[in-house]
Amino acid sequence: MSGDAFRHTSDFIRHIIREDIKAGRNSGRVHTRFPPEPNGYLHIGHAKSICLNFGVAREFNGLCNLRFDDTNPSREEAEYVESIKSDVRWLGFEWGDRLFFASDYFEQLYRYAVELIRAGLAYVCDLSAEEIRRYRGTLTSPGRESPYRNRTVEENLDLFERMRAGEFGDGSRTLRAKIDMSAGNINMRDPVIYRIQHTAHHRTGDKWCIYPMYDFAHCISDSIEGITHSLCTLEFEDHRPLYDWFLDKLGIFHPQQIEFARLNLSHTVMSKRKLLKLVEEGHVRGWDDPRMPTISGLRRRGFTPASIRNFCERIGVARRDSVVDIALLEHCIREDLNRTAPRVMAVLRPLKVVIVNYPEDQVEELDAVNNPEDPGAGTRKVPFSRVLYIERDDFMEEPPAKFYRLSPGREVRLRYAYFITCTGVVKDERTGDITEVHCTYDPRTRGGDSPDGRKVRATLHWVSALHAVTAEVRLYSHLFATADPGEIGDDLSAHLNPDSLETLRSCRVEPSLSDAPPGSRYQFERVGYFCADPDSAPGRPVFNRTVTLRDTWAKIKGGIAAR
Repeated sequence: MSGDAFRHTSDFIRHIIREDIKAGRNSGRVHTRFPPEPNGYLHIGHAKSICLNFGVAREFNGLCNLRFDDTNPSREEAEYVESIKSDVRWLGFEWGDRLFFASDYFEQLYRYAVELIRAGLAYVCDLSAEEIRRYRGTLTSPGRESPYRNRTVEENLDLFERMRAGEFGDGSRTLRAKIDMSAGNINMRDPVIYRIQHTAHHRTGDKWCIYPMYDFAHCISDSIEGITHSLCTLEFEDHRPLYDWFLDKLGIFHPQQIEFARLNLSHTVMSKRKLLKLVEEGHVRGWDDPRMPTISGLRRRGFTPASIRNFCERIGVARRDSVVDIALLEHCIREDLNRTAPRVMAVLRPLKVVIVNYPEDQVEELDAVNNPEDPGAGTRKVPFSRVLYIERDDFMEEPPAKFYRLSPGREVRLRYAYFITCTGVVKDERTGDITEVHCTYDPRTRGGDSPDGRKVRATLHWVSALHAVTAEVRLYSHLFATADPGEIGDDLSAHLNPDSLETLRSCRVEPSLSDAPPGSRYQFERVGYFCADPDSAPGRPVFNRTVTLRDTWAKIKGGIAAR
C-alpha cells in the first residue's frame, strides 16, 4: 500500500491514545475495531471510520478487528458481509485473522443476560413495542414502570428460557434491563436487551429465535475482543452510559469509548435506510450506481482507494458535526488521477471535419503523450486521417467575442497534429443544422508547432473518423439538487437532481480504448476523468464520468486544478 494512508496526523483521538500509552493504560496496547452492521453497503462515511480505526492501529503498532454486529437477521444478508469485506480490502486494509461476528458470541451474550436476571437487573416484559414507547416518557417527562417490572428472579429466568425455546410469538415478550424509568437519558429507561424474532440468521440459521439488541451486543463484543479504544460516531454518545452500565454490572473488561463527528457530505445522504429506499424505489440502478455515495458506487464511478484515503485524512476527526463540501472529495480524485491517469482523446458530441487538402487515402501515426505529469508513462500512436471528429461545441459559425475555437476563417491547432483553418460548412437542407466543417491544413505544422512561429489561441482534441470507436458515455452529476443533507427528508424524490445522469450513445473515442478493461481510468483530454464501466463489451466500451476537469475546491482554497 502507498504511504498516503498512514501519514501521522494529530487529532483529539490520537492525543487521547498517546496519553493512554504514556500512562501505561491497557499495558500500552492499542486495539480498535471496525464494526459494521451487515444490513447494507458501505458508504463514504464508513470509509472515514475504516481509515480511522485501521489507521490508528497501524500508527500505534496495534491491532484492528473487522467485526460484523449481526444482531438483526431480518435486515442482514451474507451478500452485505461479502461486499463489506471487499470494500475494506479495496480501500487498502487487512484484518488478518481478526474477522469476528457478534453472532460468534450469541451463547455468551445469553449467559450474560441470565447473569443480569439473577442479579435482579433484568426482567421479562409483556408490553408491546408501542406500549413500551408510551411508557418510556419524553425528554421532559419521566417514564412509567412496566407492570411486569417486579417479576421474581425465578419467573424471569423461566420466561427467558422459554423465550429461547421458541414458546412465544414475535414481539410478545422482551427482556429489559432494570435501570431507572426517571433517568434524564432515555436510553437508561429500562431498555430492551433481547427480543423474540423467529427469523433465520445468515450464519446461525434457525438455532436462535431471540436476538440481542445492538446496544447490548455491541459493547459486550468490544469487551470480549479486548478492544482498548472503541471509536464511535457522535450519535452513540448518549448510549455510552448504558454501555458503561452493562459492563460495570457484569464486571467485565471495559473498553474506552471515544466519540467523533460522523461525515456529512453535501448533495447526498448517509442514512443506509434512505440509500436502501433509493435502490428499492428505482431512483438509482443499485447499490453500486455511480451516483451513490457507497464505496462500490464510488469505485464504479472511477474513484481510487488513494483518493478516498486522502479525503478522509484531509477532513480529519472532529468532535462537532458539520457538512463537508463534496467539492473536496472531487478535488482529491482529480489530484490523484492527474498524476496517474493516461491521457486519451474522446469526442462526446461529434461534429465531422473534412480536411479538404489532405490526401484521401493517407493515414499518419502521430505521437501522443500519455501523461505529462509522469515522464515514465511514455507516448502512444494515434491515427490521423482526412476525416476527423471534433466536439460540436468547439465550432461556431457565428462566434461571439472571446470564442477562440474553430469558426469560419479561423485557424486552430489540433492536439499532436496540425494547424487547420475553417473554409466552409455543409448543412442539412431540411433542418439547417451543420453536418460537416471543411478545413485546410498546413503540412508544415505537424506535431502542433508552426515553423514560422505564428500562434493560435485554441487547441482542440479530435479522433480520426476512419479509426474511431463508438462508445457510450454516462455523465454523472450530484444525485440531489439540495446541497444540505439535513434538508432532505423521507420524500427523496422531491430533492433529486433531474440532471444527475445524461447518457451519450454516439461518442467517438480513439482506437486504443476499444477494449478498455472495466475499472481502467483515463483523462479524456479537455473533457474530464472517466472510468470504463463493467457494462462495456469488446469493441463497444462504456465510460462513466468520474469528475470534470474544473476544480472548484482548488480555486476556493487557492490550490492547483488538475491539468
